Amino acid sequence: MASNVRQHERLVIMKSRKILKGIFKPLVVVVAALYFVIDGLILAALKPLLKRILHLKLFRSIERRIESLGPYSTLAVFLIPLILLEPVKPVSAYLIASGHFVSGVVALVLGEVLKILIVERVFHIGRPKLMTIKAFAWTYDVVVGWLTWLQALLPWQVVRRRFRDMVRWMRKLHRDARAQEERRLS
Repeated sequence: MASNVRQHERLVIMKSRKILKGIFKPLVVVVAALYFVIDGLILAALKPLLKRILHLKLFRSIERRIESLGPYSTLAVFLIPLILLEPVKPVSAYLIASGHFVSGVVALVLGEVLKILIVERVFHIGRPKLMTIKAFAWTYDVVVGWLTWLQALLPWQVVRRRFRDMVRWMRKLHRDARAQEERRLS
């Protein structure tokens, strides 16, 4: 009798888990997609600025130092800023949601700039060494596969196209403003 009760309880728990998994799986996919969309959009917007910053002497000496590290030291240099800076996104989302829009946006932009500047650069420099670590290489392949799938989706393509249109429009506004300024000065 007691074993029947335990078996029934296990079935109820398994059914509850299955229901929760069915509810939360789409939610997790949406949250992850938003996460990567935000990362991708911010990275695209910041690339020109980052290229300028990375040509400073300070960053060239840091690159040489990273290149001299072994695989696991490179992994630590990669993970520490990632772990420290990744929580900035949910904190900034909380700030924005709680009515502190400017603080939230500033936190998001600064956190992303620092993360991209540090983490992306360390990854770029140390990728060959990082890929010699089997667990890292496997994780990288999974994430790249997932991102490739995500980027092939129609909503991603639409957002990307709109973002490129917005960037073109902003560049045109900037060129037009410069041309007007030059005409005014001459």
